[in-house]
Amino acid sequence: MSERLQPGDTAPAFTLPDADGTRVSLADHLGRKVIVYFYPAALTPGCTKQACDFTDNLEAFAGAGYDVIGISPDKPEKLGKFRETEDLKVTLLSDPDKEVLAAYGAFGEKKLYGKTVTGVIRSTVIVDEQGKVEHALYNVKATGHVAKLLRDLKVEAA
Repeated sequence: MSERLQPGDTAPAFTLPDADGTRVSLADHLGRKVIVYFYPAALTPGCTKQACDFTDNLEAFAGAGYDVIGISPDKPEKLGKFRETEDLKVTLLSDPDKEVLAAYGAFGEKKLYGKTVTGVIRSTVIVDEQGKVEHALYNVKATGHVAKLLRDLKVEAA
């Protein structure tokens, strides 16, 4: 089981390929707040809903100073298909080795339909301008999570 992050922790650094194979680093976003969300699999109903909700509210988040990055174990090719199929505008990164997922506490044991399984724990970590964890939310719901984030972060929805 990976260790969960706490507010005030330094966010683990990462560099991962996006849907086009371009390498994206957390360090690229220093000076801006970043919403890093972790999801199990592209092109599945819950993950699609969540990615579409982030895309629909991307301008509101950006206007409030937040960048949004989604990370899953999917390969860049699948992320590209996900982006095109759903017309997503969110930056999607590929972590097939699950190293970044584990570093953020977003991979480990979880309950699924009453069974304990090992997998991606749907999570959202908000990183401040200096690279410190501001909020770390685990076992979030796919539906309604973005609306809750908008409320909690006091971001005006579009």
